[in-house]
Amino acid sequence: MKRRTFLIATALMGLARGSHAAETPTLVPLLKGLENPWGVAFLPDGSALITERPGRLRHIKLSQPNLTDAIVGTPEVAAIGQGGLLGVAIDPDFTGNRLIYMSFTEAVADGHVTAVYRARLSEDMRNLQEGRVIFRQNTAGSGGRHFGSRLVFGRDGHLFVTTGDRGHLSGEAQNPASHIGKVIRITREGEAAPGNPNLPGWAPEVWSTGHRNMQGAALHPLTGDLWTVEHGARGGDEVNITRSGRNYGWPVITHGIDYSGAKIGIGKEQEGMEQPLHFWDPSIAPSGMAFITGDTYGTWKNSLLVGALAGQHVARLTLDGERVVAEEKLFHGTARIRDVAQGPDGLIYLLTDEDKPDGTLYVVAPPGEFTAAQ
Repeated sequence: MKRRTFLIATALMGLARGSHAAETPTLVPLLKGLENPWGVAFLPDGSALITERPGRLRHIKLSQPNLTDAIVGTPEVAAIGQGGLLGVAIDPDFTGNRLIYMSFTEAVADGHVTAVYRARLSEDMRNLQEGRVIFRQNTAGSGGRHFGSRLVFGRDGHLFVTTGDRGHLSGEAQNPASHIGKVIRITREGEAAPGNPNLPGWAPEVWSTGHRNMQGAALHPLTGDLWTVEHGARGGDEVNITRSGRNYGWPVITHGIDYSGAKIGIGKEQEGMEQPLHFWDPSIAPSGMAFITGDTYGTWKNSLLVGALAGQHVARLTLDGERVVAEEKLFHGTARIRDVAQGPDGLIYLLTDEDKPDGTLYVVAPPGEFTAAQ
């Protein structure tokens, strides 16, 4: 509790003396000056790594948040459109090997792909060493849309990578031999993970097919299943549990329509294709997501939080097993919420996708726990 009090008190400096603790969770800015921040991951010491889409990686001490120099040694990023430096994940054995993983947009001979870069973080947090690309999509796309991409380690130590359909209705998301519009599952060396579907005609790295653009992913804290959120077109943003060998329908079925107003595919249902657990119409443009564990936020425990870009809020989904039974809008109108994460301290952190100097890291202060510095 002492560390939390220091963290929030620092952020609240300048409020009137004698302010009282809030009765509901409060959004408090911790760090500004980021440029299109995209992902946050927490190190064992409680500090954080934050990616910025133009290609920077920063190390932030949450107890004394300052805009540090970018870490040296990130991959060469093609920051085009929605592409750039994207997801970040910490190796399950980081304490021993200091490995981190980042997804990014890479220029190749015939276009651009989503790739995954692995490197060793120096003890002083200033450099990446022994960096190399361990995975790149086997199909390139043109344009600057729909790269994904979140990175999530499963309980078995293998890495899930979400990719996008590159903004096409060409059917590549339905081609299981292609890495476009898929959940990918690889080892920490970048090989196809054991236990993948390996169905006839499927690329060995493919876990599930038929996705449009997954920009949020998290493991369910009880089941260990991978849950994802993905963008629809006009309507049809989805929450899914992405299970081995399943087809999630894009662009054959969807609960949305094209931006022109035209129908997409054959409708909303097709035998052999999964239905979402929950969808939004109109779209909120969902991005980062996190399950809330512990009692820090009272009745929010076991909720799923999803950041909304177009909606400029956090959607709190109340769950009953694998059903979404209620939805609440939080912090509406704050900004485009790019990532949502729960830190090792039990607190919720948000990143807003804004240009420099307005990209911000926020902490959600629980009700009744903190007061302003006296």
